[in-house]
Amino acid sequence: MSDVWSERAQLYVESDAHRGGDDLDQLVAWAAGARTALDVATGGGHVARRLRDAGLEVVTTDRAPGMNPDVICPAEELPFADGSFDVVACRTAAHHFADVGAAVTEMARVAADRVLLVDTVNMGDDVEVAEKLRDPSHVRNYSEAEWRGLVEAAGLDAADVQVFPHTFDLDAWLKRTGCEGEEAERVLELLGDRAAGGRLTLDKIAIRAVKA
Repeated sequence: MSDVWSERAQLYVESDAHRGGDDLDQLVAWAAGARTALDVATGGGHVARRLRDAGLEVVTTDRAPGMNPDVICPAEELPFADGSFDVVACRTAAHHFADVGAAVTEMARVAADRVLLVDTVNMGDDVEVAEKLRDPSHVRNYSEAEWRGLVEAAGLDAADVQVFPHTFDLDAWLKRTGCEGEEAERVLELLGDRAAGGRLTLDKIAIRAVKA
């Protein structure tokens, strides 16, 4: 899988779906007052860039070497001591994790103060099928209730939870994973009204979780 992600690296750097959004702005706002941060599954590096712009010292991780992280590792195995970072952030990546519970627990372990999580929220079976068809590396999106459970199981309190509609270029989203032809047509059929006018709108959940 790392090879696939490395091949896509530049596409994630350029992706309008990842470069910005209200969810990213909220994540940065929630990091205020922190000095150090860990960006887990950094991908195109957009969280790290924004946090550095805000004055934080940031270390990045990713399992794909092509994403050029500071540390190459899966989210489920973070090679840092307990409480190493004021803030641990992970945006739009958890739906790819093999063991999301283990990943959230690891993020909680290495965080001294707070964990900031953003991902696409579960929007029903049709969207899940569309996501998997478009990108076989997709594991699953989780509901708000499931996220609250994951956070609680990791010893964190969900101090703030928000959901944002996130709209971006539909064609680029399909091309990023090489989804075309009949598969792309089926994906559009499953997405229904969420795909319109060359744009796709998915809901993102953002969670500010603090040490219990």
